[in-house]
Amino acid sequence: MAFPGTGKIWMNGTFVDWKDANIHIASHVIHYGSGVFEGARCYKTVNGPAVFRLDEHVRRLLESAKVYRMDPAFTRQQLVDAVLETVRINKFESCYIRPLIWRGYDSLGVYAMTCPIETAIIAWEWGAYFSQDALENGLDVKVSTWNRLAPNTLPAMAKCVANYANSQLIAMEARLEGYAEGLALDVQGNISEGSGQNLFLVRDGVIYTPPIGSSVLWGITRDSAMTIAKDLGYEVREQVLPREMLYVADEVFFVGTAVEVTPIRTVDRITVGAGTRGPITAAIQQRFMEIVAGTAPDTHHWLTPVTVPAAAGAR
Repeated sequence: MAFPGTGKIWMNGTFVDWKDANIHIASHVIHYGSGVFEGARCYKTVNGPAVFRLDEHVRRLLESAKVYRMDPAFTRQQLVDAVLETVRINKFESCYIRPLIWRGYDSLGVYAMTCPIETAIIAWEWGAYFSQDALENGLDVKVSTWNRLAPNTLPAMAKCVANYANSQLIAMEARLEGYAEGLALDVQGNISEGSGQNLFLVRDGVIYTPPIGSSVLWGITRDSAMTIAKDLGYEVREQVLPREMLYVADEVFFVGTAVEVTPIRTVDRITVGAGTRGPITAAIQQRFMEIVAGTAPDTHHWLTPVTVPAAAGAR
């Protein structure tokens, strides 16, 4: 993923050129990871550009900030409006959107409450996270030697930049060993999630996913996939899942803002099902892509149009 290096970035209520969107090297976030963020997508739909589940992403951003006792200077509606304006001012039809809230420059003690709270929104054009072959035939993944965060250490429900140091270790280990991605277990040895993706398994027509208590992010695409699955008539169960379920499942797939819905064909070199995208994965993937393209009815009101005034487009 290469950044464009051009365009406008929203910082603390004003737009600045990409090259001028800087922070001080002594900012608290650089030294202690004291920041939270979101990842959202704007899609090119048949009715024009629209952001997928924008309200939910902004809500989670502010809830993550609340966990870390950060109180930004902007309301939920102001941030929704700012996201839409960031997409508009950059004239994007589709893009990835990265809002951030972090502790800035004041002092470098671990105690963070004296540091100012900064806010920014970045947007850039970014296509599929994995290749078309991966979307159709699946990924080769491995169970990582790195576990997900233990309860009461770092809050997994908060999308904090510090959590992603763990994600980096999982992803780097997998790539260096020849896999596309890594899967993490929780501290009890049960299935958690990928380095930056939620996980689903299918067995005998039933869809399973680890619960929030298994150190997974309360994913917005996760919720969307569960809703779509239920709309399609499938049973979905949130429950603790042992590692061996990965090896005996009929289908396994990732979901997330970046990866959307991506099948997994092998885990630890063990073939999942028939070794390609399964029918339930394909059905959920197809419906998801139809919704974000605007070719299927948006019955759950997940799309916020970019081209209309924010007050009319937000929900």
